[in-house]
Amino acid sequence: MTKRALGFVALGAAATLLLSACGGGGGAGGGGEAAFNQGETEIVNPSEQKGGTLRYAISSDFDSPDPGNMYYAFGWNFSRYYARTLLTYTTSPGSEGTELQPDLAEGMPEVSDDGTTYTVKLKKGLKYENGEEIVAEDIKYAIARSNFGKQLSNGPEYFKKLLADSDDYEGPYANASDPLQGFGGIETPDDHTLVFHLKRPFAEFNYILIQPQTAPVPAEADKGPQYQSHVLSSGPYKFDGDYKPEQSLNLVRNDEWDPATDPTRKALPDRIEVELGVEQNEIDQRLVNGQLDVDLSTSSLGLAMKGTVLSDEAKKANVDNPAGNTMRYVNINTKVEPLDDLACRQAIMFAADHDALQRAWGGPSGGDIPTQIMPKSLEGADTSIDLYPSDDNKGDLDKANAKLKECGEDDGFTVNIGARSDRPADVGTAEALQASLKRVGIDASIKQYPSDTYTNSQAGSPDFVHDNELGLTVYGWAPDWATGYGFMSEIVNGESIRDAGNANISEFDDPEVNKLFEESVKEQDPEARADKYSQIDRIVMENAVILPVVQEKMVYYRPDTLTNVYYHVGYAGYDFMALGTTRE
Repeated sequence: MTKRALGFVALGAAATLLLSACGGGGGAGGGGEAAFNQGETEIVNPSEQKGGTLRYAISSDFDSPDPGNMYYAFGWNFSRYYARTLLTYTTSPGSEGTELQPDLAEGMPEVSDDGTTYTVKLKKGLKYENGEEIVAEDIKYAIARSNFGKQLSNGPEYFKKLLADSDDYEGPYANASDPLQGFGGIETPDDHTLVFHLKRPFAEFNYILIQPQTAPVPAEADKGPQYQSHVLSSGPYKFDGDYKPEQSLNLVRNDEWDPATDPTRKALPDRIEVELGVEQNEIDQRLVNGQLDVDLSTSSLGLAMKGTVLSDEAKKANVDNPAGNTMRYVNINTKVEPLDDLACRQAIMFAADHDALQRAWGGPSGGDIPTQIMPKSLEGADTSIDLYPSDDNKGDLDKANAKLKECGEDDGFTVNIGARSDRPADVGTAEALQASLKRVGIDASIKQYPSDTYTNSQAGSPDFVHDNELGLTVYGWAPDWATGYGFMSEIVNGESIRDAGNANISEFDDPEVNKLFEESVKEQDPEARADKYSQIDRIVMENAVILPVVQEKMVYYRPDTLTNVYYHVGYAGYDFMALGTTRE
């Protein structure tokens, strides 16, 4: 999300004690007895059984359920129930899950020789929940409404950056009489063809076409920010009533969806229910008791429940502990005093107690301690980058104090740490960092904010960051797609800094890095691109812009009644579309 600004899930079949607690039998859908971490590499409890209600809960809320106004990874995953996109990931465990295939599109895009024109043909016979046909103009309009103006600012800005002849376009709400006036980057020569014109070649553009912003929206149905109350479905499910912020979002089957056009979605449950704002410990307990199916956030179990399920052999068989592409880290703002001085930022890096920071995520089961920002699974990740070493992962206080002297803050300084109040591991990270910094005289105060506004209104608003002197902010990021550009461009590219929904919270704007990003996506050779991503990673670490905490390993719990469970690399969580239930 974050990419996308972040959040991430649960599965199973285990021994007799837990089976009785969950009210189901192991392998109920035809699969055999499940094992610890089986879902990282294969499908657990495979089944074609239809029916029942799939129950989700989350401790926070969507940033928005509107596909044109979302960025959290769990939202991208969940929106596929009701919002189809031009392309999508394949439905496979392991690295195959990052391969692309058509969704609304009839086939993969045709690309011009100069790499600036992409032509996409739509499947015919696609319909909305109201029976109206989905046409190319609806996808053009959906993209136009997404982050070109100020009304919908949560999502990524790739289209805004890349589409030609649209630099002055301010979104469809700026001109009610002609909503698409000035939006010249997409042609629709007929109802089933879209032609994308780019300012410059962008070798990874196909990945942009998987994003929720390409889910169709007919202009006559759009209600701006209020469209989130009832998104018009193009997928197998539709809203049952309206979305109720901080309360619920329920889905039922969409009878106008044609499975013949959609081989990627199983659509097994009859109904899907989401409870919003449920306390995390309650979510964990209900998962283990079989009263809930999935944690919508796709975050790991809380610390207390992690220890419980990993130490109980019966429960452990219902646990997955996949190594994902999510990096948990702390932004170090380059504009908030005294962190505008490189040496002061480096003092933070040297003072960090990585052992304590890792414990905030549950120790080794919660993630590996990284020394670079790119996840190890991405091409170009360089684990030899280790610029702030310490023998015991507890920091180097002598070097931290030397850096404080270098930046003129011999006795330390004061700083604020922003964190998401409804994410215990984020708060625990802030507390561990607070204690780390105190050892060298840096006095840190923790400021907590709700997840659903954190990226848009607090940490993601440079004005708010400066007004509240948020020099440090706890954050997390999974790739928008599985390349160095897909991971890093929104969080360290100077061109990505924006007034709201900003993910480059460090406000890092380095000409060399920006140039490397620009060069990388003109490069057709993946190895050459990967080399540039390695260079970017090293420069970012040299500038002490991001303090890596853990490359997160999820701890998910899967009730026995949950079927077709596996970790999807592309969505950094369980593949929601595959899930079914054996409960009524």
